[in-house]
Amino acid sequence: MSTVLAITARLAAALLAAAVLGGCASGKKAPDWAINEQGAAERATDAYLSGNQRVAEAEWRRARDEVSRTARPDLLARLELARCAAQVAALEAAPCTGFEAVAQDAADAEQAYARYLQGQLAAGDVALLPKAQQAVAPLAPEQAAAALAAMEDPLSRLVAAGVLAVRGPVPMAVVTQAVDTASAQGWRRAVMAWLINQQRLARALGDTALADQVQRRLDLLQATQK
Repeated sequence: MSTVLAITARLAAALLAAAVLGGCASGKKAPDWAINEQGAAERATDAYLSGNQRVAEAEWRRARDEVSRTARPDLLARLELARCAAQVAALEAAPCTGFEAVAQDAADAEQAYARYLQGQLAAGDVALLPKAQQAVAPLAPEQAAAALAAMEDPLSRLVAAGVLAVRGPVPMAVVTQAVDTASAQGWRRAVMAWLINQQRLARALGDTALADQVQRRLDLLQATQK
């Protein structure tokens, strides 16, 4: 499995079918639908963040089809939240309509995560979030840079940075971490979104040298775009 997919697998395991796949630890074989769903969700996340919308949509449909075999809206809610998290990581402001359609059947942890992705944490939500997000969730943007740097999972780090951006303006240290994280993974869509954010902030701060450097990076990204 590639590094990118291994990263995504950890998030998927936490959000999608943890209860089912957890049975593997006791020697039980995970059902085919769970294995298929996880693989499709991994490919969909990678394709989306890389800017391959056609592949992403096809893989999200495949993942939804696999979950639908269980007739469990709560599991579908987990899948939809994984999709929403990828959107937040790429600074995509689209509503989380897939989750909203099944929200009434979502468990407390999924409800809390949905609020987190929208930048609207309620009292008691932090303890219900995926562990990787708990250290960053209660922090103000200007306090979050060190916590982000301590996150080992690039996807989780990018999601956390995206949530900070949902909540309001973020400092250059956070934006730079997000740019570097997306760039290291080759996630074209996310790289472009965060570079644009970085350039806008650099101009607002009067840092013309950085703004020009970012423009050269954007030019390179656009020149190699498929």
